[in-house]
Amino acid sequence: QVRLVESGGGSVQAGGSLRLSCLASEYRAGYCMGWFRQAPGNEREGVAVISTSFGATYYMESVKGRFTISQDHAENTHYLQMDSLQADDTAMYYCVARQGKCGSSWWRPENYNNWGQGTQVTVSS
Repeated sequence: QVRLVESGGGSVQAGGSLRLSCLASEYRAGYCMGWFRQAPGNEREGVAVISTSFGATYYMESVKGRFTISQDHAENTHYLQMDSLQADDTAMYYCVARQGKCGSSWWRPENYNNWGQGTQVTVSS
Protein backbone atom coordinates (compact mmCIF):
# COMPACT_ATOMS: atom_id res chain seq x y z
CA GLN A 1 0.00 0.00 0.00
CA VAL A 2 0.90 3.62 -0.51
CA ARG A 3 0.63 5.81 2.56
CA LEU A 4 -0.64 9.30 1.83
CA VAL A 5 -0.60 12.48 3.89
CA GLU A 6 -2.49 15.58 2.79
CA SER A 7 -1.82 19.15 3.79
CA GLY A 8 -2.69 22.65 2.69
CA GLY A 9 -6.35 22.88 3.55
CA GLY A 10 -7.79 25.90 5.27
CA SER A 11 -10.44 28.56 5.25
CA VAL A 12 -10.56 31.16 2.49
CA GLN A 13 -12.98 33.62 1.00
CA ALA A 14 -14.64 33.04 -2.34
CA GLY A 15 -12.28 33.93 -5.15
CA GLY A 16 -9.23 32.95 -3.16
CA SER A 17 -6.71 30.18 -3.69
CA LEU A 18 -5.31 27.19 -1.88
CA ARG A 19 -2.66 24.66 -2.78
CA LEU A 20 -3.11 21.13 -1.47
CA SER A 21 -0.18 18.75 -1.19
CA CYS A 22 -0.12 14.99 -0.91
CA LEU A 23 3.06 13.35 0.30
CA ALA A 24 3.25 9.69 -0.67
CA SER A 25 5.37 6.98 0.90
CA GLU A 26 6.41 6.05 -2.61
CA TYR A 27 5.94 7.49 -6.05
CA ARG A 28 6.07 5.03 -8.92
CA ALA A 29 5.29 4.92 -12.57
CA GLY A 30 2.03 3.24 -13.47
CA TYR A 31 -0.04 4.81 -10.69
CA CYS A 32 -3.11 6.99 -10.79
CA MET A 33 -2.99 9.59 -8.04
CA GLY A 34 -5.17 12.54 -7.23
CA TRP A 35 -7.94 14.02 -5.15
CA PHE A 36 -11.48 13.26 -4.09
CA ARG A 37 -13.73 15.40 -1.96
CA GLN A 38 -16.85 15.01 0.11
CA ALA A 39 -19.11 17.66 1.57
CA PRO A 40 -21.59 16.80 4.35
CA GLY A 41 -24.65 15.13 2.88
CA ASN A 42 -23.06 14.83 -0.56
CA GLU A 43 -21.57 11.99 -2.53
CA ARG A 44 -17.86 11.49 -2.53
CA GLU A 45 -16.66 12.80 -5.87
CA GLY A 46 -13.49 12.69 -7.88
CA VAL A 47 -11.92 16.11 -8.28
CA ALA A 48 -8.81 15.44 -10.33
CA VAL A 49 -6.30 12.69 -10.98
CA ILE A 50 -2.98 12.42 -12.74
CA SER A 51 -1.07 9.53 -14.26
CA THR A 52 2.37 9.15 -12.73
CA SER A 53 3.65 7.61 -15.96
CA PHE A 54 2.37 10.01 -18.58
CA GLY A 55 1.08 13.06 -16.76
CA ALA A 56 -2.39 12.71 -18.24
CA THR A 57 -4.93 14.56 -16.15
CA TYR A 58 -8.66 14.30 -15.55
CA TYR A 59 -10.94 16.82 -13.87
CA MET A 60 -14.52 16.97 -12.78
CA GLU A 61 -16.41 19.47 -14.88
CA SER A 62 -17.07 22.03 -12.18
CA VAL A 63 -13.37 22.62 -11.46
CA LYS A 64 -12.02 22.74 -14.99
CA GLY A 65 -10.21 25.98 -15.59
CA ARG A 66 -9.93 26.65 -11.86
CA PHE A 67 -8.01 23.69 -10.43
CA THR A 68 -4.73 22.27 -11.64
CA ILE A 69 -3.25 18.94 -10.58
CA SER A 70 0.49 18.42 -10.86
CA GLN A 71 3.19 16.12 -9.55
CA ASP A 72 6.80 16.17 -8.45
CA HIS A 73 8.35 12.71 -8.55
CA ALA A 74 11.50 13.83 -6.77
CA GLU A 75 9.43 14.96 -3.79
CA ASN A 76 6.99 12.01 -3.85
CA THR A 77 4.28 14.62 -3.93
CA HIS A 78 1.33 15.65 -6.01
CA TYR A 79 -0.55 18.89 -5.71
CA LEU A 80 -3.89 20.48 -6.33
CA GLN A 81 -3.71 24.18 -7.07
CA MET A 82 -7.17 25.60 -6.47
CA ASP A 83 -7.94 29.05 -7.79
CA SER A 84 -11.15 31.05 -7.98
CA LEU A 85 -12.55 29.04 -5.10
CA GLN A 86 -16.26 29.14 -4.52
CA ALA A 87 -18.52 28.08 -1.70
CA ASP A 88 -19.46 24.84 -3.45
CA ASP A 89 -15.82 23.76 -3.21
CA THR A 90 -16.17 23.44 0.55
CA ALA A 91 -15.47 19.83 1.44
CA MET A 92 -13.07 17.40 2.98
CA TYR A 93 -10.42 16.70 0.37
CA TYR A 94 -8.78 13.29 0.26
CA CYS A 95 -5.60 12.29 -1.45
CA VAL A 96 -5.99 9.00 -3.34
CA ALA A 97 -3.79 6.55 -5.20
CA ARG A 98 -4.04 3.24 -7.00
CA GLN A 99 -1.88 1.13 -9.22
CA GLY A 100 -2.83 1.19 -12.87
CA LYS A 101 -4.18 3.59 -15.45
CA CYS A 102 -6.53 6.33 -14.40
CA GLY A 103 -8.84 5.40 -17.27
CA SER A 104 -12.42 6.36 -17.94
CA SER A 105 -13.56 5.26 -14.47
CA TRP A 106 -11.10 7.50 -12.64
CA TRP A 107 -13.95 9.24 -10.83
CA ARG A 108 -15.19 6.12 -9.02
CA PRO A 109 -13.98 6.12 -5.39
CA GLU A 110 -14.25 2.33 -5.13
CA ASN A 111 -11.39 2.02 -7.61
CA TYR A 112 -8.88 3.47 -5.14
CA ASN A 113 -7.35 1.46 -2.35
CA ASN A 114 -5.09 4.14 -0.90
CA TRP A 115 -6.59 7.11 0.90
CA GLY A 116 -5.24 9.90 3.02
CA GLN A 117 -6.91 11.15 6.16
CA GLY A 118 -8.29 14.24 4.48
CA THR A 119 -7.77 17.97 4.73
CA GLN A 120 -10.63 20.40 5.17
CA VAL A 121 -11.24 23.17 2.67
CA THR A 122 -13.77 25.80 3.66
CA VAL A 123 -14.75 28.62 1.31
CA SER A 124 -16.92 31.45 2.55
CA SER A 125 -18.95 33.55 0.15
